[in-house]
Amino acid sequence: MKIQGIQKLTLLDYPEKIACTIFTYGCNLRCYFCQNASLVLENKYITDYISEEELLNFLKKRIGLLDAVCISGGEPLIHDEVFDLIKKIKNLGYLVKVDTNGTYPEKIDKLIKENLVDYIAMDVKNSKENYLKTVGIDNLDIKKIEKSIDLLKKSNIDYEFRTTITEEYHSEKDIKEIGKMLEGSKKHFLQYYRYSDDVIGDKLSTPSTKIMEKYKKILEKYIEIVEIRG
Repeated sequence: MKIQGIQKLTLLDYPEKIACTIFTYGCNLRCYFCQNASLVLENKYITDYISEEELLNFLKKRIGLLDAVCISGGEPLIHDEVFDLIKKIKNLGYLVKVDTNGTYPEKIDKLIKENLVDYIAMDVKNSKENYLKTVGIDNLDIKKIEKSIDLLKKSNIDYEFRTTITEEYHSEKDIKEIGKMLEGSKKHFLQYYRYSDDVIGDKLSTPSTKIMEKYKKILEKYIEIVEIRG
């Protein structure tokens, strides 16, 4: 399992829990506005991997100090080894949160059915019409995204959906369609696009607060809780 790094303390990644976050290498998507190019494009930077043994030793020392471990990326579910790693983390007594792009519904189903995950955060990139353009590949089966959404909505675990907004890729029409895709779900976060040196593509436009508030009101017609993040 390729682990790029550990954020040893976060009060934000797992709601109401003291957690750490680990970052895995690699992703099956190429979202132009992705802010983790160094994780997605493995050859962009030369970075040493962190071993599973090193991670578990760190977690053993933090028992009683941390509540949860967040597994992010990249896309953690491209790695089949993630299941064994999660089992080892759970055996240490930690809650586990997984961040995913939703392209592996069968793995999400396995996580839920085998009680390997306590919280899932799934990115919903755009409306179905503009999904392929947004994720930078042309062979994604949108039905997999729909299946993952349905699995989370029907599950008993905590979950959230998230969409990073850019002026170039998202319109009011797209937001309405996202609302319909997520209708009846618990929680959705709208996230501001922020440019950095670790973004995959060229600089895009960050939406205004006014636009984000408008999109929030649209989504509130479909989703129980809608919030705006940073």
